Amino acid sequence: MGVYWRAHFLLSVLLFVAFWWEGLCDENAAVYIVTMKQPPAVHQNKGLESWDFKASTPSKKDSTVLDLTKKPRNNTKPLSYKSYLTRLQNTVLRRTLRGERYIKLYSYHYLINGFAVMITPQQAEKLSRRKEITNITPDFSVRTATTHTPEFLGLPQGAWVRDGGPQSAGEGVVIGLIDTGIDPAHPSFVDEFFTSKFSIPARFSGICEVTRDFPSGSCNRKLVGARHFAASAITRGIFNASQDRASPIDCDGHGTHTASIAAGNNGIPVIVAGHNFGNASGMAPHAHIAVYKALYKSFGGFAADVVAAIDQAAEDSVDIISLSITPNRRPPGIATFFNPIDMALLSAVEAGIFVVQAAGNTGPAPKSMSSFSPWIFTVGASSHDRSYSNSLVLGNDLTITGVGLAPGTTGDDMYTLVAATHALKNDTKANDMYVGECQDPTHLDPGLIKGNLLVCSYSVRFVLGLSSVKQALETAQNVSAVGVVFYLDPFVIGFQLNPTPMRMAGLIIPSADDSKTFLSYYNSSLVRDDTSSRIVQFGAVARIVGGLNPNFSNIAPKVMYYSARGPDPEDTSLANADILKPNVIAPGNSIWGAWSSLGLDSAEFQGESFAMISGTSMAAPHVAGLAALIKQKYPGFSPSAIGSALSTTASVYDKHGNPIYVQHSYANSDANESPATPFDMGSGFVNATAALDPGLIFDSSYDDFFSFLCGINGSAPVVLNYTGSTCGPSALNGTDLNLPSITIAMLNQTRVVRRTLTNIGTNESYVIGFSTPYGVSLSVSPDQFFIASGQKQSITFIFNATLNSTSASFGKVGFYGDKGHMVIIPISVISKIIY
Repeated sequence: MGVYWRAHFLLSVLLFVAFWWEGLCDENAAVYIVTMKQPPAVHQNKGLESWDFKASTPSKKDSTVLDLTKKPRNNTKPLSYKSYLTRLQNTVLRRTLRGERYIKLYSYHYLINGFAVMITPQQAEKLSRRKEITNITPDFSVRTATTHTPEFLGLPQGAWVRDGGPQSAGEGVVIGLIDTGIDPAHPSFVDEFFTSKFSIPARFSGICEVTRDFPSGSCNRKLVGARHFAASAITRGIFNASQDRASPIDCDGHGTHTASIAAGNNGIPVIVAGHNFGNASGMAPHAHIAVYKALYKSFGGFAADVVAAIDQAAEDSVDIISLSITPNRRPPGIATFFNPIDMALLSAVEAGIFVVQAAGNTGPAPKSMSSFSPWIFTVGASSHDRSYSNSLVLGNDLTITGVGLAPGTTGDDMYTLVAATHALKNDTKANDMYVGECQDPTHLDPGLIKGNLLVCSYSVRFVLGLSSVKQALETAQNVSAVGVVFYLDPFVIGFQLNPTPMRMAGLIIPSADDSKTFLSYYNSSLVRDDTSSRIVQFGAVARIVGGLNPNFSNIAPKVMYYSARGPDPEDTSLANADILKPNVIAPGNSIWGAWSSLGLDSAEFQGESFAMISGTSMAAPHVAGLAALIKQKYPGFSPSAIGSALSTTASVYDKHGNPIYVQHSYANSDANESPATPFDMGSGFVNATAALDPGLIFDSSYDDFFSFLCGINGSAPVVLNYTGSTCGPSALNGTDLNLPSITIAMLNQTRVVRRTLTNIGTNESYVIGFSTPYGVSLSVSPDQFFIASGQKQSITFIFNATLNSTSASFGKVGFYGDKGHMVIIPISVISKIIY
C-alpha cells in the first residue's frame, strides 16, 4: 500500500511537470476515459490467441504509463495480450492526434480495454469518431467509502508521502492510550502486515499483562504493551469482574476505537452488518500502541486509576499520551489546573511526552471546557465531509430524510406500510407497553406484515439501551417484512441519532417534525370499517432509498454542537484564564473505528468489528496520530514544539475556502450556526502536512509551566504539594507563557506581551501582519526580521484597550516567510477597560 502511495504521488508530480513544460496548459484540457472495441484480458476471445502478440510490445514513445504493479512476467499470454491492447491504444492516439500534445495517464487492460488521457474537447471529438472507440466520457470524481479522515486530512498525498508512505508513517513512535482497553485480536493491531523492519523501540519498557481473556501472545510488534488499572474501583466495591474484566481486554469498545484512529493498521476492510464500507487506517499506521486500561463500562473510571496509568505510561517511555477522557466536574480549589490528572500530565510533559486530551462533549455553552491546563493539547470535535443518509419516499410524493447504514428496498417498487401496533395478534392489546418498538415478534401477526414495511416507534428506551434496533430487525425478519421504518417518539429530544447498521432495508426518521409528517400520512391513509373502526386496508405506501453509499459534498469542517467551548475557566467561579482552549479541532463526528468483539458501549454495533461513533473522544486520537508523524520527523521536539507545529499551521477555512462555522444546537444544527471563533476551534482545523514543516515554533518548558502555576494567587502551598518544589520570586501569568496564541482575559488599559520564536527550518526572512480585536489597538516590534536556522527571535506586542467592553473580540498575527512558511497565532481579548 505504501509503495502505491509513493508511486501515485510521484506519478502526479511527473504528470504535472510534463503538463507544465510541454505546453498543454490549455484551460479546456481535461481527463477523459476512453474505451475500445477489443475485449479486455478477462474476456479475451479465443480467436485472439493465434495472434503473435509478443511482437506487439509498444515502444517507450507509445506509452507514458508508469507500471505500478510490476507483476512477474511468467504468464506470457495475458502479458502478450496486454501488450497487444496497449499497442492498439497508442496507435489510435498517435494516428488521431498526430503532432498534437496529450498525456496518457493510464492504460486499462484487464477489466476494461481503454485508457485515461488528458486532452482538449476538440481532441475528444476527434477520438470519438474513430471506429476503434466505443465510448469516451469525461472523468468524474469518485471516492471509496472508508474511515476517510486520513483522506480528509490529506495524509495519503501529503504527510504520509513525506514520511515514506503509510507503511512508515509513525515508525519508532509509541502512543500510549489511557482508555477502556483494547481487543488485541482485531486486524487493526496485528503485526503480520509488516514485511519491513518493524522493531519495538529499545527505550520502551512496557509489558503485556497475561490473563485468561488476554492470553500470552496478545501483544506483538504493533501492540507493544497492555496493562489495566482498577484498584480504586475494586476497593470501592463497584468493580463488576464479569463485565469489566480485570485485564487489558476491552469490554466497552471505546478504547479499541480510539486506538485504531490513532495508529490502527492501514487498509483494513470495514465490514459492518454484511456491508463493505471501504478500508480503515489510523493516522500513524506504523506507530506502536501501548494500552493502559483505566476506564470501565459499568462505572467509568476514577482519578486514582487514571493517574496510575499515566504514571506507568511515562515510566514505560511512551512518546505520546492520548486521553479521550475528561473529569465529571470542574476540579475544586484555587485553580482548575490543580488536579491530580493534570498535574500528573505536567510531569509527563517534563519527561518529554506530548499529551493530547479530548475537550469534552459538554458544548455548546461557553466555558464548558473539560480540559484546562496549558501543557495539555486540547482537541475539539469537528465534522468531516463524508455523511451517510437514506430516505423514505412516500406514496404522496413526499421524501423524508433518515439515518441508517442500510440497503434500500428493491427498485422503484412501493411497499405497504404496516405499524406494529396495527398488526397485533388477537390476544395482544394495542396499548401494551412498548409493543410498538417491535422488540418481540410473538405479539405480531405475520400474515399482516409479510412483504410489507414494518413501522416501529423509536423511543427513549433505545437511547437508554433497553430496546435495540437489532432486536427490531430480528422481529421484522421473523414476520417476513421487507424492511423497517422507525419514527421518532416525541420524548426523544436532544440526542444525536447516528447512522445505524441494518442488514435489511430500513431507516430511522431522526426528526420529530418529519415523524409527525410521516404518521399523519400513514394514519390518513388507513381505511377503517365505519361501524367497528377496525382497519380493513393499509393504504400508505413507501419505498426506502438505501444509505450504504457516502456523500462527500458536505461543507466541512464545522465545529460540532457538542464540542466543549472556551474561554478556559480558571476556577470554579468561572473566572477566565489567559489560556486558549481548545487548541485545535479535528474530525470527531461519525468516525469509523475498530470495535471490540466484546464491546457493549453501542448496542447497535455489538458483535461488529467496526463502529461509527462521535465525540471529542474521536478527535483526540486523530491528533495523537498526527503528533506521532511530527515526532517521527523531529525526534528532538519538545511537547510544546509539537503542539506549536500543529497549532500555527492549522486552518480557519473549510474545504471550500470559506470560514469554518460552529453549530450552536443539536436541533437544526446547520441552520443555527455562525463563524467559529478561537473559543470554538482554537487555532483551527489541523493540517497534517503543513505541521511537518512549520518553519517557526513557540517552545515552552516545564520550568515555564511551573512558574505559571506559581503566579496564581495563593498557589505556593499547592504547587509544593504537587511538585515537591518551592516557588521562587519570579512568576508568570498565562499571557506570559510562550504559547502559539495570545489570550487576555482582562485588558486593563495596556498589556505588554512577548513571544520567542525558534526557526527549525532554513534561513528565512519574515514579515508580520495582524488583525486587531475589536476595541483594541496593537503594535508589534519588530514587524519584520531575518532569522537563521536554529536561531531565536523575540517579538513584543503592546495591546491597548480603546473602549470599555466585556464582550470577547478576536484577531490574529501572521508571520509570513519568504520561503513560503505561514505561521498564524490567534488573539483573544475578553474584557477591555480604558479607565
